[in-house]
Order: sequence, then C-alpha cells, then structure tokens
Amino acid sequence: MSEPDISIAPHNEPYLPQEVRARLPELREKARWIYYRLLEHYGEPDWRPHYPPLEELIITTLAQNSTDRNALQAFRRLRERFPTWEAVMTAPVEEVIEAVRPAGLGNQKGPRIQAILRKLWEERGDFDLSFLEKMSTEEAEAWLTDIKGIGHKTASIVLLFNFQRPTFPVDTHVSRVSKRLGIAPPKATTRQIRAIWETLVPPEWYYPLHLNLIRHGREVCKARRPRCEVCVLRERCDAARGEETG
Repeated sequence: MSEPDISIAPHNEPYLPQEVRARLPELREKARWIYYRLLEHYGEPDWRPHYPPLEELIITTLAQNSTDRNALQAFRRLRERFPTWEAVMTAPVEEVIEAVRPAGLGNQKGPRIQAILRKLWEERGDFDLSFLEKMSTEEAEAWLTDIKGIGHKTASIVLLFNFQRPTFPVDTHVSRVSKRLGIAPPKATTRQIRAIWETLVPPEWYYPLHLNLIRHGREVCKARRPRCEVCVLRERCDAARGEETG
C-alpha cells in the first residue's frame, strides 16, 4: 500500500523551507523512526504538569529564556504577593517586576503579564481563557500572539496542552535536536521547525513527540556536550555521522 501524499497546511506554507520540500518523503520516514525510537526509549510521556489556561500562559511567559524551575518559583512569588489577577493587573509595574525576578528579564516579563491580563479584562471582562476553545486554532493563536511578547511557541504550548489543538511547540531543546538530527536545516527558525514537524507527523503525535524531544535534549542531546555515546538516535543523526566521518 503506497503512502498518502504529504499535505502542507496553509498556515505552514510560508514557513516550510524549499530544501525540506524536496525531501518530504525521506524526512517523513525519518521523523516516524524518531518518534517510535523515542517512544520505545522514554515511553509515553506523562511527566508534564498541567495548569489552567491562564496560569499556563503566564508560567510559559515566565519560562521564556529561563528554566521551568525558576519560572515556577517566580509564579509562586507572584501569586503569594497578589491575591487576585486583578491585583496583578492594577499593581505598580515595579512590584510585578520584583515578584517575578527569579525568572529573569523581569523588566520585560512583568509588563508582559500585565498586558495579558489587561487584554483579557478589556475584551472579556474576566480572567478566563476558556473562550479560546470556541475559536479555530488559527484564530486562537492570532488572539494570543496579538499580545506583545507572546510568540507562536508560547501560544502553541497553551493551545496544545490546554485545548488539545494540533500545534507543535518548538523550544530551544526541540530546535537543537531537530537541527542535529537533520530534520531541520541548520539555520531554520523555530517557526520553520514547527512547520516541518507539523507536516511530517500526524497531530496525535505532537504532544508525546514534543515532550520526548525536550527530554532527549535535556538528558542526552545537551547544548554544550551532547552524550552521543548513549543516544538512541545516533545511527540516523546527521551531526553524529558528521563527527564520525569528519
């Protein structure tokens, strides 16, 4: 039985690199191998904690250029300092910046969090993101990314984790592993990498593959010293093969 043609979603058309288009059948087979290899090694991921949509959005915002640990510490400080989201929204920005200091870049993240809350209050009259459920994925992403400082990665995380929408978040680990494996070109942007994965694998794989790629990037395919000697993907990794033949 022949493979079905590979379709490219309209929202990914502008972002799929030409060099990837020419190799889609080959890369789809490799992507499937990666998915099953990681699933065999790490299992079905269940370690990602879940939060209500607004909390997820704010924690993910705090995690930008930071660690999950520091982001959660900053989130706890924010919630301890302010009893309600309205209190966060109306507080002097300096106090919000101080509360989220453990996440780093407080001068950016404090105003960003207040902008999220103001947009919700002004447009919806509450602090509830559940209305995104009734929007299309593209509309919901557009609403989220309309907030200054909220990019497609943050929006994708909220939409995938909270609303089970077919989006593939690309963080620094996913980006690094994708490039080293040869799934994405070396200079691909995170938006291009998202388009590649969304084209190569079915939507029901997005969540487990996203999390297993992150785990692999943290534990094995590390930024400075990748542990290629224990990597279960080594035999089909472009970077590892380059080292062997270089």
